[in-house]
Amino acid sequence: MAVINTNISAQHAQDALAINQKTMSTAMQQLATGNRINAAKDDAAGLSISQNMTSQVRGLNQAVRNATDGINLLQTADGALVETSNMLQRMRELAVQAGNATNNAGQRGYLDKEFKSLVEEISRIGDNTAWNNANVFGSAGASNNLVFQAGVSAGQTISVSLAGMNGSSLSLNAATITGFTESQAAIGTVDTAIEIVNSARSRMGATMNQLSYSADNMVNISTNIAASRSTIMDTDYATASSQLSRAQIIQQAATAMLVHANQRPQDILELLK
Repeated sequence: MAVINTNISAQHAQDALAINQKTMSTAMQQLATGNRINAAKDDAAGLSISQNMTSQVRGLNQAVRNATDGINLLQTADGALVETSNMLQRMRELAVQAGNATNNAGQRGYLDKEFKSLVEEISRIGDNTAWNNANVFGSAGASNNLVFQAGVSAGQTISVSLAGMNGSSLSLNAATITGFTESQAAIGTVDTAIEIVNSARSRMGATMNQLSYSADNMVNISTNIAASRSTIMDTDYATASSQLSRAQIIQQAATAMLVHANQRPQDILELLK
């Protein structure tokens, strides 16, 4: 039936144009931003999942940086103890030398001066070695408990305790090698200090390895989660380009049909002639 007041064909064409315009706008936005999801309406479930993944990725990346900083801190402490260990070895050498009867009191006094200067330097290193303006080692009777956040969740930590490493903590302040008896006692005291330093370096080495393996694992997890997030969030340019081309063709066709539908009432005039 030919009518004039209600042009259903034109209305259908307009509806199709409106729907197609939304599709084309979405495709253009995806191509322009590189994101498949630009608003919650694009994929509500996907948006929620991707945001959770983003939290995990960012948390893991920060935890990797935490682990790296922790390794650097411990390397600083270990470097300090390398020098402490070297000085303890020299102190033991001096104590052994002072224990020999070929040395007179004056010579033992000279040896003792070097011995005590090394104790002072050990104390200076133990008291002043710092990272980010904070002392690395503990003090006499109190350890420095270091906790590194090496994961994305609460409780995912790696810790190590560093005891004091100055002369007092290593019981070196009272040691002297001015006589045979004193040098014999000093040898035992230095041996104990060397063992304490070796034990501390061993703990730090184990913790550095643990942090390193933890960081490597988190990098792997972060990479895989980022890849999964990409499949949800990132634009598939081949698909989006195809959708845009399809929408453009439909728009052209729908526009032509709208013109044709609007022409039909004109045909009715021909019936009245």
